[in-house]
Amino acid sequence: MKITCIITDDEPVARKGLAGYVEKIDFLELTGVCEDALSLNNLLRSKPADLLFLDIEMPYISGVELLQSLASPPKVIFTTAYEQYAIKGFELAAIDYLLKPVSFDRFLKSANRARDILQPLAGREDRFIFVKSAEKLVKIPLDDILYLEAMENYVHIYTTSGRHTTHTTLKSVIENINGPEFVQTHKSFVVNATRITSIDGNIIEIGKAAVPVSRGMKDFVMNRIIRDKLLKK
Repeated sequence: MKITCIITDDEPVARKGLAGYVEKIDFLELTGVCEDALSLNNLLRSKPADLLFLDIEMPYISGVELLQSLASPPKVIFTTAYEQYAIKGFELAAIDYLLKPVSFDRFLKSANRARDILQPLAGREDRFIFVKSAEKLVKIPLDDILYLEAMENYVHIYTTSGRHTTHTTLKSVIENINGPEFVQTHKSFVVNATRITSIDGNIIEIGKAAVPVSRGMKDFVMNRIIRDKLLKK
């Protein structure tokens, strides 16, 4: 089942580029292209979509303002030339935030993330990553990951069977796991929300481990966990 999507951007070149990217991805179906947020608002009344590729700065009303006005907005991936809007994207629980000019590689990673959120996880057999740890490639099932911790140029991956340390960035690992259950709680931590045992203020407990939630991300984290029902019963 394909994910229906609408592109909204006031720049013709950006619209054309994103539409070309969508055509290359077999699980996306482009059902509309709009040049501003008002046109998108009108289109959504007659043609709902699963996913929006939404620019932020546009005439009349911004993408953020439109999203805030919708009672039941679709999932959204923001596309913008302005890096300072990243925090607002997190607050609105955006799937991703693409900074222009957008490369196809980066677009594909974002689309894969959207697929994992919008399509059921059941039946997927490709939910694992390979990381280089102790000079060898280690296969780690995503369901086994408890949380990630970044320390300088390394990432510790804590799993049900132990810890793996890989020489990379947290951002790189996040882009590869592509699972809706993985929630960034702090600039240095990402948790598997289905593994959370309790939440106490700004501390998430996963078994005996305590993972911090930064003050600025607490609302976003709680909304993701509660709204998407990520905690196991």
